[in-house]
Amino acid sequence: MAFKLEEELFHKYWRVIKLARTPTREEFQKIALVAAAGVLLIGLIGFLILQFMDVLPQ
Repeated sequence: MAFKLEEELFHKYWRVIKLARTPTREEFQKIALVAAAGVLLIGLIGFLILQFMDVLPQ
């Protein structure tokens, strides 16, 4: 029974892997740009909180 369940999962995962493809250069650049913007935004928010916490005790 357990082997049958694992075999079914394997076939489902294999179907997804077969459908997957490598992104084009334009797709990759868009994904990288959005990820970089997110990292910068989170960093800016963290920096502002740090500055606020530095001024707050005074």
